[in-house]
Amino acid sequence: LQLVESGGGLVQPGGSLSLSCSASEFTLAYYSIGWFRQVPGKERVGVSCISSSGGITNYADSVKGRFTISRTNAKNTVYLQMNSLKPEDTAVYYCAASRIGSVCVFSSFSVWGQGTQVTVSS
Repeated sequence: LQLVESGGGLVQPGGSLSLSCSASEFTLAYYSIGWFRQVPGKERVGVSCISSSGGITNYADSVKGRFTISRTNAKNTVYLQMNSLKPEDTAVYYCAASRIGSVCVFSSFSVWGQGTQVTVSS
């Protein structure tokens, strides 16, 4: 199982980025998908997740109202739209899959992508 993230980059504070998570060899539709982020020297933390049907979403308090997770199962892709970005959002962002597709719990994810760097700086 392999997940691939894309869409990271450099953006100014207040700007937006959209991250994508896709898989070439398995169907994401059966999995809950989560986005996590990690900065050097700190643990990876959950940012947002979405259940397999898309009916359940969860957000960390630090990103509520600014980030939106969505999925298009027909395209085998999950998205993270990030608006009003702040310097403290700078991190490597990872997507992950959980075989427990009916819920959205950050502790249930076990399949990870390689990550994409997001840098928010003027």
